[in-house]
Amino acid sequence: MPVGFMKLMTNPTYNWLYETEPSDAIGGRRVAIPRGKALGGSSSINGCIFNRGTAEDFDHWAQRGNRGWSYQDVLPHFMSLESYSGDNPEGLRGHDGPLKVTPTDWRHPLVEAFMSGAETMGIPRNPDYNGQRQEGVSYTQRTIVDGRRQSASKAFLTPARKRPNLDIRTSAHVTGLLFNGKRCTGVQYAKGGRGGTQVRLTAAREVILSGGVVNSPQLLQLAGIGDPEHLSSLGIETRHALPGVGKNLRDHYTPRYTARVKNSDTLNERVHGLHLVAEAVKWALKRPSVLGIASTVCYVFTRSHPSVEVNDLQITFMPASYKDGVQSTLDDRPGMTIAAWQQRPDSLGTIMIRSSDPFDKPVIDANYLGEESDRRVLLAGLKLARRLLRTDPMAPYFDGEVYPGDDVVTDDELLDTARQRGTTCFHMMGTCRMGPDVDPTAVVDPELRVYGLDGLRVVDASIMPTMPSANTNAASLMIGEKGAAMIRAT
Repeated sequence: MPVGFMKLMTNPTYNWLYETEPSDAIGGRRVAIPRGKALGGSSSINGCIFNRGTAEDFDHWAQRGNRGWSYQDVLPHFMSLESYSGDNPEGLRGHDGPLKVTPTDWRHPLVEAFMSGAETMGIPRNPDYNGQRQEGVSYTQRTIVDGRRQSASKAFLTPARKRPNLDIRTSAHVTGLLFNGKRCTGVQYAKGGRGGTQVRLTAAREVILSGGVVNSPQLLQLAGIGDPEHLSSLGIETRHALPGVGKNLRDHYTPRYTARVKNSDTLNERVHGLHLVAEAVKWALKRPSVLGIASTVCYVFTRSHPSVEVNDLQITFMPASYKDGVQSTLDDRPGMTIAAWQQRPDSLGTIMIRSSDPFDKPVIDANYLGEESDRRVLLAGLKLARRLLRTDPMAPYFDGEVYPGDDVVTDDELLDTARQRGTTCFHMMGTCRMGPDVDPTAVVDPELRVYGLDGLRVVDASIMPTMPSANTNAASLMIGEKGAAMIRAT
């Protein structure tokens, strides 16, 4: 049930429950960092949004020296992984892939008014933001079919479960990589977690590390691959110096603004009492229901300033509001939420191991709002978000701003809301950066092979050199598709 993501955000059974270190830039707060602790990784607990990014994102990857990663190079892999049920007049969507992607089938008058209001501000409706052009306003596309989540596990792993060359092992916490000199020969894991039996697995050809943005750099550093100074401080002998491991962390970050609603119901009321029963019946009958929608039903992609060549703002809108801005508990009264973020943040953070203990959670320094450019673009987005709530088509429904409130008006006050209540958009990437061999921050080459070592690749969102203008699930799956093609071709 996709709406269950709200419960999964705080569930230790399915979520690693990481958090950032306190940061002065955001008022000394820690920020919770949910990461999937299940087959399918974070795609099993995420908000089910499918968003590729812009063509310019991937052309930029190629321009940085990553041959084979331009938009034209990666488009066939985006198409091969999906089975899209919407219109495809531009011929840029796939229809035969294992992952089912659907347009949002749930409609609400508040969303329609919001989209009409965006049009009055010069933001056109866009029938497919994963097509030729991302910019515009539209209902979101989702990894949801018949009201049920389509995780990477369901789409790619389940159909392959009966293959004789596939051995799935769960409750297996990888504790280290095995080496013979400079060649990675396998992995070691603890069966059942801390204190469990240590099991060694060897690889005949190569090891594929897909631990994700947090755990891939963690495992490399535990194996002595990373910044020698950092490793030495923890008593770990450097096997191979790669200073970029754990660096280049980026994430989308925003506060969520809320307002009261009049003349309409919202999701807040539909998940209680008889309303919830009615929604459950619709969900069970595979009809549009609030229980089967993604975390966001409406997107705006636009520019922070007319001089910007490619849209750099992403704005989400939901006919729902959350208590104290926390995205896991719906409010009791009718409300709506809007959020805006800088699509391609410049602020760089790090993920570094805390000790040589593989069960210690690593130190996550997200460095949110560390760069002036991020603060400037975010500020433009927050101002635009407030105006979108106050358009003429929204007037019959807008019943006053709850957070931050009408008394917050200056630039400094608006930025303070980001510092006080801003949080992750759950899109971390980049900690094992892909780049050419002349890039001192690169960890893997354009074939995703770890520099200076044999028999080891990283295939996950950690290899992204820069942030795509999007939620990161779709691009992560594309990396998996392209990585698989590279492995088969070896």
